[in-house]
Amino acid sequence: MLRVVPRQITVDELARLLDSRAAVLLLDVRQHWEHETARLPDSVLIPLPDLAERWGEVNVPPGTLLVAYCHHGVRSLTAAALLEENGIATVASLAGGIDAWARTIDHKVPRY
Repeated sequence: MLRVVPRQITVDELARLLDSRAAVLLLDVRQHWEHETARLPDSVLIPLPDLAERWGEVNVPPGTLLVAYCHHGVRSLTAAALLEENGIATVASLAGGIDAWARTIDHKVPRY
């Protein structure tokens, strides 16, 4: 089976969506300690190792874009692919992860 790479969204695109109050659901797929260290506002935490069993907890309202994020954007690509395989069509991975967000958008977000 040919697997397609999930859609990616840049931190600039995400910032514009959030500023415009577009319907976005943020899913953090990092570990608990990472989420406690630095996170995007109102994000839901489901660590990637748990996502295969817990993806059903992800409730994406109609018209909402789910944006998965991690530290640098690798785990979130895996998460987005898993969610797409399970029928969540409006999903994207945050390219560069929270590290890119901290470097480019919000310098108050701790880098680690």
